Amino acid sequence: MKKLILWILIFFAAVAISPLLINEKGYILIAMGDLTIESTVVTVGIMLTLLFVALAFSLKLVRGSLRLGFSGWNKIAFANRRRALKDFNRGIAAFILEDHQQAEHLLAKAAEPSMFARTAYLMAAAASSKQSLRSNTNHYLSLLAQEDHTVKTSGLESILVTIKLLMLQEDFTQARTIIDEHHKHIGHDARLLSLEIELSLHEKRFNYVIEQLVSARKQKTITDEKIAQWEAIAFYGAFSDTIRQESNDSLAQMWQKIARKLKQRESILLAYCQVLAEHKIIEPLNKILLPVIKKGVDDAFLKKIRQLPISATDELMSAVQKHLHHDPHSGKWLSCLANLAAKAQQLPMAEKAFNSLVNLEAKQYDSIDLLTFSHVLEQQGEYKKANQVLNKIVVQADNSNNNALAINNGNQEK
Repeated sequence: MKKLILWILIFFAAVAISPLLINEKGYILIAMGDLTIESTVVTVGIMLTLLFVALAFSLKLVRGSLRLGFSGWNKIAFANRRRALKDFNRGIAAFILEDHQQAEHLLAKAAEPSMFARTAYLMAAAASSKQSLRSNTNHYLSLLAQEDHTVKTSGLESILVTIKLLMLQEDFTQARTIIDEHHKHIGHDARLLSLEIELSLHEKRFNYVIEQLVSARKQKTITDEKIAQWEAIAFYGAFSDTIRQESNDSLAQMWQKIARKLKQRESILLAYCQVLAEHKIIEPLNKILLPVIKKGVDDAFLKKIRQLPISATDELMSAVQKHLHHDPHSGKWLSCLANLAAKAQQLPMAEKAFNSLVNLEAKQYDSIDLLTFSHVLEQQGEYKKANQVLNKIVVQADNSNNNALAINNGNQEK
């Protein structure tokens, strides 16, 4: 606009000055064949100025109309994509708000037009998985499989979510394929290492998992509780495979080869004891358990001994009874004796120990004790007493739930 005003000013200046040049008109003659054009210099200058101004103004109009035309075309052509992006954003918000049905609907609709197909299908699959819609989840995962799976294009996080969803859908073959495609990242990413361990446990590759646990223990983001869970499953599976496929001696040799530090880990020690107890290998089992009972300092381990399927318990019970001789009102040792006696089918002794346990002034029993007590009473035909003990378990569970609810409410008020 400023340029246009400037040219108009120049034009009027030229018109104002032209009369001063009338005395020195000057002539221009243009001849083209039979056509001859004759004019003064002033007239030609004025005409050229007018022509230039007209051209500049016309160009301004054309550019404005073109800009308006492209803007309108852009609005029409990309209206679909804008709607898809809006649905995509709404779908993510719905997923965060845990409105999984709405999230699935919006994300599935927005996938292709929004240009974020991979992310949209991934989140739609997650939303349908939250609703336990197995067929829908499989559908989105199949669409997702058509997208590029490289870390460079989709990011490792997207691949991790895909693997998790496939494992939830029990599509372990496809999950294995994707993990193997990105195997080089396992040593650098704890999340992928965790998925590799969990998938390998499902595939019963126990010895391989034991090797991977060395790396897992070095990862700060993997908790000790999670590693203990993996250890329990992996070592139990490896021990069971060894004794089933080879012999008792092979199991003993395998145990001897394990590092001393690992033998002291409770999850591994219990896995070994579990296999020994299941196969009634008494002497090595007592060699481990007797020192624990005689020392009597590891209360957590003593409680877990109750769940081992031990058949020959005489030596263990004798050690427990020595403790009870010095402290007959110890809930820890009464529980241990009662459970060991129940495993050995010494039912009267078990019932007597359980009665003493539940009648102590302070509550020193738990649901495992009550469940075993009920079973002992049932085996002796004392069904009424057995039901009374089972009701005690229900009341105990209700009280625990009420306490947890009260704690949660208190935290919310704070």
